[in-house]
Amino acid sequence: MLGKRLYEVQDILRDNGILISFSGKLSQGLIEEYGEAVKKYMESEERTTSVVFNVFAVFIEQTQNIKNYAGSKEGSQQYERIANSSIVTIGKSEAGHYICSGNIIETVDLEPLLSLIDRLVSLDKAELKKLYKEKLQEPQSESGGAGLGIIEMARKASKPLQYSVTRIDATLSFFTLNAIV
Repeated sequence: MLGKRLYEVQDILRDNGILISFSGKLSQGLIEEYGEAVKKYMESEERTTSVVFNVFAVFIEQTQNIKNYAGSKEGSQQYERIANSSIVTIGKSEAGHYICSGNIIETVDLEPLLSLIDRLVSLDKAELKKLYKEKLQEPQSESGGAGLGIIEMARKASKPLQYSVTRIDATLSFFTLNAIV
């Protein structure tokens, strides 16, 4: 039974152009090792240096944001569920390489995140660069937040960031972010 399911998963990955996929709890060590594997894989496929760098940078930003968010929920009733919910995929489509990640988040945390992404989607490259420089000048918040990282992803992406939200229950949602490089 498991063999058939793995084959089905493999078909889904192939049908969606997914080259690399990770699902589970992220740690700093895993992010670093997976990041190196991503770089080596992309380089072995003879991708341009800028594509390799941008895919790697967006992958690192997405995984760090997920890890940091889970860390901010440590001690909460939903911590284990949130921490173990991450998935990150890297694939290739007609539009370019994409890095798509998802994780469970508390629904109360959605509004500021979605507002930021909606704002970034409305900006052109020059405006994103200006906003990034402005944010660098601001004092760092104690929460760490994902602001600079998401701005950097938007700057590296060749198309506007895309997201989706799937409500799980009254308190949790599954958030997905897709960046095309």
